[in-house]
Amino acid sequence: MSPTSSAEQPAAVSGLVPVPPARNSLPGPLAAGAGGSSPKSPAVHTIELRKQYRRTVALEGISMTVGRGEVFGFLGPNGAGKTTAVKLLLGLVHPTGGEAMVLGAPAGDVETRRRIGYLPELFRFQAWLSAREVLLLHCRLLGLPKPRWAPSVDGALATVGLSERGRDKVGAFSKGMQQRLGLGVALLGEPELVVLDEPTSALDPVGRHQVREVIKGLRERGTTVFLNTHLLEEVEHVCDRVAVIDRGRTIATGTLAELVGHQSSVRLQVTGLGEHWWHRFGGFGRWTPEGDWLLVEAIQPAQVPELVSAIVGLGGQVAAVVPEHKSLEDRFLELLAAP
Repeated sequence: MSPTSSAEQPAAVSGLVPVPPARNSLPGPLAAGAGGSSPKSPAVHTIELRKQYRRTVALEGISMTVGRGEVFGFLGPNGAGKTTAVKLLLGLVHPTGGEAMVLGAPAGDVETRRRIGYLPELFRFQAWLSAREVLLLHCRLLGLPKPRWAPSVDGALATVGLSERGRDKVGAFSKGMQQRLGLGVALLGEPELVVLDEPTSALDPVGRHQVREVIKGLRERGTTVFLNTHLLEEVEHVCDRVAVIDRGRTIATGTLAELVGHQSSVRLQVTGLGEHWWHRFGGFGRWTPEGDWLLVEAIQPAQVPELVSAIVGLGGQVAAVVPEHKSLEDRFLELLAAP
């Protein structure tokens, strides 16, 4: 695994999770199928994964499947158990119950961890090192053959937009630049699975856009991305599928369309008809008067032209039609409010 250092761990050698030296000087990540994995297995698969710390239950039971090559969003409010789930998948802590497979091997398998890149939410690098030195140190800790160090470092710096700052000391970097450097570390060795914990939390709009482009590029080359974030906008931009957890359990999973639903709403401004004329159109959806407007909920988008035509056929005049679509944020809040 090529993680950056966690703020909860000692600063020496960037707090990497210890991994024994690579066997036989393997060139880069192990081929699919190593460490007991299968190239056809999901990137991540959990069944009722549970974690309890003494009397505190951090995870009640997480079940999800992440396919190879997809960008998977992992959502939940603070305290829902997201960070605990990530630690379990990476083998940083051991589960109390349930099962977890990562790249076809049990979570925490040493050889499999070489094929995982990890960017924690909280990390720090030694301020006296340059960006290149940080990346070279991680190349060494990752066990990459020395001839690959320079091209790997150059590629990582270019990918995260730090090519011109490679020889600058990390202590002079802004939070956003350090975040990009951490992302570069997570990409060393061309990992098959990249776990990103709040990767855009310290970035400005330009930096966030750049990270999105990096994630899209990873998808194009077949890399699986597990994106742990509270920024729903990021999920809407890049994720293929999403899991939502709350109070330690999975409460929803699927594509964004499946999560949000295909039904939408429309607001109409209609004149020329008598009172309560809309009662005869109950088949189109749920009607709610809002001043001079009417809100029609749970209507299929394809039904809107049909509805407008029917109103005109009654002698009404449709002054305005404003379609509305439920956002991921709306659905997210609905899921959390459910009993």
